[in-house]
Amino acid sequence: MAEPPIGNRARAVPDRRAPGAKARGEADARGREGHLSATRLLGLDRSGPPPRESQAGQPLRPWTIPNAIGFIRLALIPVFLVVALSSGDGTSALAATLFAVIGLGDYADGIAARLTRQYSRLGTLMDPISDRLLIVSGIVVCWHFQLLPRWALALLAARELLMLALGRYALARGVELSINWPGRLAVAPVMGSLFFAMAGLEALGEVLLYLGLALALLASGLYVRSGLHALRAAPEP
Repeated sequence: MAEPPIGNRARAVPDRRAPGAKARGEADARGREGHLSATRLLGLDRSGPPPRESQAGQPLRPWTIPNAIGFIRLALIPVFLVVALSSGDGTSALAATLFAVIGLGDYADGIAARLTRQYSRLGTLMDPISDRLLIVSGIVVCWHFQLLPRWALALLAARELLMLALGRYALARGVELSINWPGRLAVAPVMGSLFFAMAGLEALGEVLLYLGLALALLASGLYVRSGLHALRAAPEP
């Protein structure tokens, strides 16, 4: 997933560095892009500025290889829902496999973006929406078949829908919230909890759900704090 680095950004401000310093900074950024280490390829190293093509105000650039993966992920979500809800008890091998494929596609499009250098504004906006739609779809299945505690699923669903609304609200006011490390770390246990529940391992899924929920709620608090700070710091339109 082509995500910007940790932190948040308000509206872009002019670069007031001296021309020489600005040129050196741009050269350093190009050098970091030219050297694609394993940690950078896998998204573990997110140092440096985000790709220019992914920042606010840039063209969407929908026709890229990473975005093609993103479109496939979105198209498979309703297929997953139909397959899972049509199963007898929610523990469908096909549904769990589809869920895993869609979830892992998040990493696949990020790796594709870094390999091909096909970063895009659309990819940056589409990835978190796809992730949340997939999580909410998994919650619907687990709720329907009572595979996991419903109070925890309801809390997780409320959190995901709240983050969608807050993200939309922030973008409308020129503030872009970037993913933080608790939010990054929450993805694996949250997705894993839903996957293992649908795979018939409800006890493991429940443990992962509590872990992922705690990280997700911590991340939400940090998002709200950084968003309020960015709103106060942003210049008037």
